[in-house]
Amino acid sequence: MYLQPTQQPFAARDDADVLRLVDEYPLAWVVGTGSPGASATPLPLLPDLNDAGKLMSLTGHFSIHNPQVAELREKASACVLFTGPQDYVSPSSTSQMQWAPTWNYAVARFEVTVEFRPLETRLALERLVARMERANPQPWQLSSLGSRYEQLSPKIIAFRAHVQRVRATFKLGQDERRSTLGEIMEHLGNPPLVQWMREFNT
Repeated sequence: MYLQPTQQPFAARDDADVLRLVDEYPLAWVVGTGSPGASATPLPLLPDLNDAGKLMSLTGHFSIHNPQVAELREKASACVLFTGPQDYVSPSSTSQMQWAPTWNYAVARFEVTVEFRPLETRLALERLVARMERANPQPWQLSSLGSRYEQLSPKIIAFRAHVQRVRATFKLGQDERRSTLGEIMEHLGNPPLVQWMREFNT
């Protein structure tokens, strides 16, 4: 994974920040770059790591009838856009009325090359279901579909989006004074965002 230089404002501290964003907010936009009016599809994606724990690709699946499939077969390059916790921050949450409003967020953009892997479709689905059901005390499993899987599976196709470069931005109040940051976190009604802000400012 080719991460942006850490000297860039609001950059990820390390690869773990990006992996956490992908894991906690798996729904991403897959945006093609091969047509004048770039096509885009929201899809849940899972990270593929090498033996050293580095992100190498993202696995997902398309509907076989999605026009973007044909586009990506012709030109495999694409961007994948993840959005994590985000919210508007009002000056009214601070004691400084002349403080300007802002937006705090965590996002990641991946430049990728898409490779379709039809023989891995079931594995991709099993992985996705296991990830999304992991907090369920009685997790649903793909095998519960029974024979219906054979009817549905020809309608989708698995792919891996091989990561070429990553640009991640974690704008989480790092540029605020400690007193202002504390006021924002106290008044911001967004627990996930507050948690990320707290961790990035310790």
